[in-house]
Amino acid sequence: MFRKPNSEKPVGKPLLNKSERKKIDHIVKKAKRDDGIPRTAQQSIPFQRMFTDGICRVRDGYYTRTIQFQDINYQLSQQEDKTAIFEEWCSFLNFFDSSVRFELSFMNTATDAEDFERNIKIPPKRDGFDDVRAEYSQMLKTQLAQGNNGLTKTKYLTFGIEAASMRQAKPRLDHIQNDILNNFRRLGAAARVLNGEERLRLMHAMFHMDGAEKFRFDWKQLPKSGLSVKDFIAPSAFAFNTRTFQVGGLYGAASFLNITASDLSDQLLKDFLGMESSQIVTMHVHSVDQNKAIKTVKRTITELDRGKIEEQKKAVRAGYDIDILPSDLATYGQDAKNLLKELQSQNERMFLLTFLVVNTGRTPQELETNVFQAASIAQKHNCQLTRLDFQQEEGLMSSLPLAQNLIEVQRALTTSSTAIFIPFTTQELFQAGPGALYYGLNALSNNLIMVDRKRLKNPNGLILGTPGSGKSFAAKREITNAFLSTDDDIIVCDPESEVRHEVA
Repeated sequence: MFRKPNSEKPVGKPLLNKSERKKIDHIVKKAKRDDGIPRTAQQSIPFQRMFTDGICRVRDGYYTRTIQFQDINYQLSQQEDKTAIFEEWCSFLNFFDSSVRFELSFMNTATDAEDFERNIKIPPKRDGFDDVRAEYSQMLKTQLAQGNNGLTKTKYLTFGIEAASMRQAKPRLDHIQNDILNNFRRLGAAARVLNGEERLRLMHAMFHMDGAEKFRFDWKQLPKSGLSVKDFIAPSAFAFNTRTFQVGGLYGAASFLNITASDLSDQLLKDFLGMESSQIVTMHVHSVDQNKAIKTVKRTITELDRGKIEEQKKAVRAGYDIDILPSDLATYGQDAKNLLKELQSQNERMFLLTFLVVNTGRTPQELETNVFQAASIAQKHNCQLTRLDFQQEEGLMSSLPLAQNLIEVQRALTTSSTAIFIPFTTQELFQAGPGALYYGLNALSNNLIMVDRKRLKNPNGLILGTPGSGKSFAAKREITNAFLSTDDDIIVCDPESEVRHEVA
């Protein structure tokens, strides 16, 4: 039962007056107001709910799923093989209709150097050859420093559809997922679907690219703790400025690629992914309905023809030749007609592409150096890397594997023009474990090749080469490596008597 305290004997702290209470109520009401402006790091992350099977509800009526795919040998292939891969990738892109939005994400994140050194270190066995093992381990460390094994490079495809509910979205997402996996299988690229925890781990890695904080999450913790999944992946705070942002111990900058080149090269994306710094490269791709695309091009041709007629009228009034037209008008008119021909008679579709690059650095100076390097790569391919001024938050959140583009900068490209950003470079061979042996450096990436042949589908090997190219040395080096690193039996069949065992 509530009792009013005696006015002559005040109890506890004095009550707030009317104006103070009104002021506090106004502050609380303002804090609770949903005006779309994030006030916490969790509110900045643009999705609503993550399900255990990997489906994410990004917003009301929009659901996405993420697939991780591995690399294949494209840059080192012969020209006919490159052409076959390119054509297959074009067919892959044409699979997506206007109802499916998809995003290609490429992540270069820092890896703990101690973990890599632990994988290549040969443990001592106290058999009299430990000094040789130490020297061999030091050689591997030297080779490690020549490559970029300090970065973990991963590739993802995220696709999303509009649906009224989860019940309607799931069967369609499953159907699209199976088709995408089959397309990757035809390309020869291994792919797998990420579950909910793996997608959260991926976003945690993007928000903690310095690798300082480990990902600790369990679905069972949610009901007990009262936390949401965003609490396990969000950093302590975001600091967004005009041209940069800061997350944890890293500085970052989001930019978009302004595609101005008339002819693009398949080396452009490879050069971006070859940068030896932590970064995120993202391509948002959305297919335009074929009929709508054709109507848009026809409308453009009509406008260009109208402009041509106006220029010809000016020429008649001025008294000069009507065939003298502005060069841009003539060029754009011919390009539009060629585009219409491709859409109508060739296996081409129209796509809207947004190309984003998020560079990072441990200091502002290192960040600017990495941004300058990325801008130089764009300039080399006759494109321009433009900083997203006042849109750093949107640029970072658009780089998350959610297939949600918050940047309204798009470039219309045909299927073949979009496919030129082919996401394949070279396949890496690095297997961790005590039985992995050193086989050299990747010719393209300079990364270590460490393989345990007993874990491969076919453990047999054959060394081929021209005379004097080092076949015997390679065989002896592998024998030595197996002797130092494993307990395998070594049996040498030597008809030429090149290997001799001398008994003292």
